[in-house]
Amino acid sequence: MKYFYILLFSISVESSYSQEHIIQKIWETSPLLKTPESVLFYPEGGYLLVSNIDGEPDKKDGKGFIAKLDLEGNIIKKDWITNLNAPKGMRIYKQTLYVTDLNEIIGIDIPTGKVIKHIPITGALFLNDIAIDSKGILYVSDTRTGKVHKIKKEKISVFIENLKRPNGLLATEQGIYLLNNGGLYHVDQYGHPILLVSGMDESTDGIEQISPDEFIVSSWSGIVYFIKLNGDKQVLLDQREQNINSADIGYNPTSRIIYIPTFFSNTVAAYQLK
Repeated sequence: MKYFYILLFSISVESSYSQEHIIQKIWETSPLLKTPESVLFYPEGGYLLVSNIDGEPDKKDGKGFIAKLDLEGNIIKKDWITNLNAPKGMRIYKQTLYVTDLNEIIGIDIPTGKVIKHIPITGALFLNDIAIDSKGILYVSDTRTGKVHKIKKEKISVFIENLKRPNGLLATEQGIYLLNNGGLYHVDQYGHPILLVSGMDESTDGIEQISPDEFIVSSWSGIVYFIKLNGDKQVLLDQREQNINSADIGYNPTSRIIYIPTFFSNTVAAYQLK
């Protein structure tokens, strides 16, 4: 059994409000997508992949799909992959795109666009985000059950449990990072989450790394943060009053462009980070 640890000297995100960075919108797609939840930049192909729920986020209805966009926001192929069930988080490992699909992980061969793997997770209710480390180990959050699952050579185990609202996951050279109910955590190899930054909106959703100690974090409610592990944070974007969501973000580290899926607004918007 894994336990949920909180570092007592965790840093409050309210400790500093720096204006060091700004973002500037450079394009937004037409509202032709259908509840876009996650954007993934695919550098080898030079395009973006967007998971679209197109239905209820917790229903197995076969309406979900993955669209392919170019880097200017034009739709290359809207229905690249179809017949999915509320697809959400995506990551790539060795030419295979792994997608959370409600209660299973779908593996898609990118060159052929064919589904080649189904990895069902027993008891899963709302698989959300996914991370893949350098060894090909998958980590998947289930927001409804409060768990993070670990999949190693398709052997599934519970990596963390007793979480409140786990969502965003990221595997880096520094380890695994997790967003849970407004907090950013670093997870050790034994599945012990250590709270690093707290106080963000509780709907924390997507996470991307800018440098070893800097991250962009989105909250589904409409906020995008620039976070430093020394406790500094900056609100880069807040669209709550406009009822525009910011779901699971993507990031192009070369051009420093953030891609934000707007969920109910049915678009993806691109912002230059400066």
